[in-house]
Parts: sequence; structure tokens; C-alpha cells
Amino acid sequence: MTKEYVDFLIGRNGEFDQIVSSAINRVKRNCRDDNSSHILILPYDSAEYRENEASYRNYYDEIEILTSPDTHYKAAIQRRNRAMVDRSDLVVFYLERESGGAYQTFRYAVGQGKRIVKLNANG
Repeated sequence: MTKEYVDFLIGRNGEFDQIVSSAINRVKRNCRDDNSSHILILPYDSAEYRENEASYRNYYDEIEILTSPDTHYKAAIQRRNRAMVDRSDLVVFYLERESGGAYQTFRYAVGQGKRIVKLNANG
């Protein structure tokens, strides 16, 4: 199945997210940028974002901030990750170990029957 328009949802919580974001922007700049959006999904508003908002807005096509005042910041990251999985047709994971937030999100995506590309740190 081919898609006419693709949303690339990025979390920006690690080096892998930065590598993927850079690749998305490079492809959009060098090949085509009218059929996709590079969307940053933040789990909550932060001082880093507020202080660098102009830079963020120049780098990403869209920025979404998920807010819930009653959610602890660590739980907010997992809630954001699940929301991104729920919106996705294909989810790419880079897993260094079978524990932690990325692995929990991977297990959630498997449970939701999502198409998955799983990259491992150890090959």
C-alpha cells in the first residue's frame, strides 16, 4: 500500500530520534517536501522548548505538545509514545535492551498489531 501523504512523528528523546530527524530533513530538502510532514511530539511543555521555540519551529514542520497537568513527567513520556503508536501505520524502533521506555512502547505496538521495523543495537 502506498500513501499519498506521510506524517513522520518524532519524539526527540535520544540520539536515534536526532539521527532520524536529520535524515527526514535531508530527504525533504534534497528530494521532495510536498508529500510529508516532520512532526515533533513533545510529552509536555519544557523550559528548553520555550527558550528555543524559534529554532524548533524552523527545524520541524509541526510541533504538538501533549499536556496533562495530572500526569508525572516520566509517565507523560510513555503516554506520548503510546499516542504516537496509536496514530501510526508503521513504527520504527531502535532497541538497545529489552527493558526501559522504548521497549515498553515496542511491546505496546506489538500488542496493537502495528507494522514494526525493529533495529537492534547489537545487530
